[in-house]
Amino acid sequence: MDHALVSASTIVWLGFAIGAAFGASSQRTGFCTMGAVSDAVNIGDWTRMRMWALAVALATLGTGALHALGLFDPAKTLYTGARLPWLSHIVGGLTFGVGMTLASGCAGKTLIRIGGGNLKSVVVFVFLAIGASMTLRGLTGVWRVEFLDPVALQLPHGQTLPAFLAAAGMEAGKAALAASVLAGGGLLAWALASRDARHPEVLLGGAIVGLAVVAGWYVTGHLGHIAEHPDTLEEVFLATNSGRAESLSFVAPQAFTLELLLLWSDANRQMSFGIASALGVIAGAAAMALATGSFRIESFRDPADLVRHIAGGLLMGFGGVTALGCTLGQGVSGLSTLALGAAITTAAIIAGAVATMKLQYWLPTRAG
Repeated sequence: MDHALVSASTIVWLGFAIGAAFGASSQRTGFCTMGAVSDAVNIGDWTRMRMWALAVALATLGTGALHALGLFDPAKTLYTGARLPWLSHIVGGLTFGVGMTLASGCAGKTLIRIGGGNLKSVVVFVFLAIGASMTLRGLTGVWRVEFLDPVALQLPHGQTLPAFLAAAGMEAGKAALAASVLAGGGLLAWALASRDARHPEVLLGGAIVGLAVVAGWYVTGHLGHIAEHPDTLEEVFLATNSGRAESLSFVAPQAFTLELLLLWSDANRQMSFGIASALGVIAGAAAMALATGSFRIESFRDPADLVRHIAGGLLMGFGGVTALGCTLGQGVSGLSTLALGAAITTAAIIAGAVATMKLQYWLPTRAG
């Protein structure tokens, strides 16, 4: 991509627009991974789980199409390397799942609730950002680097499904296309198998989230990609915190948002795609909440409620950074690359959430 055709500010504004579309849609349709798990576990309703599956299906098919057209390379992301830190994925995923249950929603839902007037989510945002910052470069980051990240499996090739197929003898291009169609098509078929899942709001919610992830990959991985920067002669991805292609992910960006606000005068701190997309989610959700009359100021019921949400935010911050993503970062964006680590993390998040929900239901009966 010619560096003169796009600027970092363009990438930032496009990130804000993608986040706003995600926020407005999710506020209107109730898209929420934790809500999907809760519905399935507690009342046997799989409708929102199918909405999530639709999002993953479209994200996978769209990402595969971008790759096939030469508009995006999944190998340029955090998710697809040959090194698989499986213990970090499991511990981080489980911790995040526990945290999002205590905090009444995942990192993305926290942003949506802030837009809807929920003061509890403002507190979760702050403590999630603190927990994530600590795990990126602070105390818990030292623990992560010393005890979790070193436990990894070094594969002879990338950790994606196409890489495994190519290693088995399939031509690389065909392997990528076949894997995307197989995984994405299978999920799409399951998502649409139920009549309830074909309700317009369910279809809209899943479609916009999936397409927003694809748009993120296109913006950062194609529009913002400079194969050889004229000043450094190095490959550059404009306005990304990781220095690689990014799409929707809401844990580390909340930490970077807080750091930017605290260190605004530091010229090294710049607005990024991730920060802009997180702010866009809040703006889009707020606009939709105000337009539909659903904007409500909500606060904590009692001190115990406050403590639960603080703990949930800290656990999500630690877990999301350790596992390299959240229910959106790994559970949709990561899965769209067909990475094994994303699948492990997503399964661990769901397991952590289910276990915590069961415990929350069991404790009152035990006390009684």
